[in-house]
Amino acid sequence: MYRLLRQIVRTGIKTEPPPQADEALRVVQQRLKAEILGVFAGSLAIRAVDAGSCNGCELEIHMLNNPYYNLEGLGIKFVASPRHADMLLVTGPVSRNMEVALKRTYDATPDPKLVVAVGDCGCTGGVFGESYASCGRVANVIPVDVAVPGCPPTPVALMQGILTAISAGAER
Repeated sequence: MYRLLRQIVRTGIKTEPPPQADEALRVVQQRLKAEILGVFAGSLAIRAVDAGSCNGCELEIHMLNNPYYNLEGLGIKFVASPRHADMLLVTGPVSRNMEVALKRTYDATPDPKLVVAVGDCGCTGGVFGESYASCGRVANVIPVDVAVPGCPPTPVALMQGILTAISAGAER
């Protein structure tokens, strides 16, 4: 026990410094909240669909719910059913096994619906492209309103993509 305490005293505290406040993110959050209030009466329901990704994009999507980005505080929530969703966040190149499921999810989402393709794979097919096992990008299967490139895209880029989709939906 004493050896462990001595080691702790000798080593000191080894942690990362906390991140600095990002004013750009604060501006994006304020614009996002104002758009959601105007278009969706205060709340936006998102259904995340993994159409065959490596899960890198999903990790960044999960980051949106942490206290730093706090999407729930903006009135955005993730839902388990496409029937309750206003927007679909689709990740990955669409695998042949997920093609029918993605079409059914899109059809089950009530109008007006928005679709955001997330990541390089969702936008262009990525390194997988089109093959016997992959349909390629999301737009090959369902209509896409906004594409958010990146491998994986940052949470700020995802928030900007959501804001762009909401703005595009308001113009319809």
